Amino acid sequence: MPIARNTTDPESFNREISLPYELRLDDFRAALQDVYDFFFDVNKHLLSRGLQRLDDMLRPAIMSGVLSDMLTSSLAMHSRVLVENQYFNGHPDLLVQGIYPNNAIKAGEEGVEIKTTRKRGGAVDTHGARDQWMCVFVYEVDTDSEPAVNRRAMTFTEVYLGKVTVSDFSKEPERRTWNANGDAACGWNQETTRKLGL
Repeated sequence: MPIARNTTDPESFNREISLPYELRLDDFRAALQDVYDFFFDVNKHLLSRGLQRLDDMLRPAIMSGVLSDMLTSSLAMHSRVLVENQYFNGHPDLLVQGIYPNNAIKAGEEGVEIKTTRKRGGAVDTHGARDQWMCVFVYEVDTDSEPAVNRRAMTFTEVYLGKVTVSDFSKEPERRTWNANGDAACGWNQETTRKLGL
C-alpha cells in the first residue's frame, strides 16, 4: 500500500506575526517540508522491505530529539542570519551568525531555542528557565490505526514562536516547563508569543 507524503500549506501560517532575526515564514514552511520529505523517503524504503515505519520504531523521547535536530539544521540552512550552535548541547540551538566565536556558545542569548513535543499547546520541559526566543513544534504520530500500513504520516499540528522570560516558566523545582498555549499552571504569558502556524 503506497504511503502519503505530507505537505505544508503556506496559507496555514500566521501572516500577522512579527519574526526575529530576519526569519521568514517560508523558512519554517521549508524546514517542515524537509522533515516531511525525509520521513516519506525513509518510510517508503523501510516499508518496501517489510519493516516498520521510522515513526513506529522510535520511542517518543528519541523521536522528539530527532525532530528537534532536523528542524534546527533545516532552519539554519534556510535562514538568512541564523546558524546551528556548534557547541555540543549548547543553548540556544540557533545562533545569530558571527555573534559568538566560531558560532559556538555554551549558553548564549542571541538566537532561537528549538523544541518539539506531542503535547497540544506546546508545553515542553527545559533544562533551565531563561530569557530567550523559543520555537516549539507540536507534532502527532499515528500509532493506533491498524493495520500499521494504514497509519497517517507524522504531522506537525502547531508551531509557536515567542520571546520568553524566566517568569514564564513553571516554578516546580523538579522541572521547568514552558507552555505556549497559556496554561496558567505554567505561568505562560500569552501576550509575548503567537501561534506561528498550522
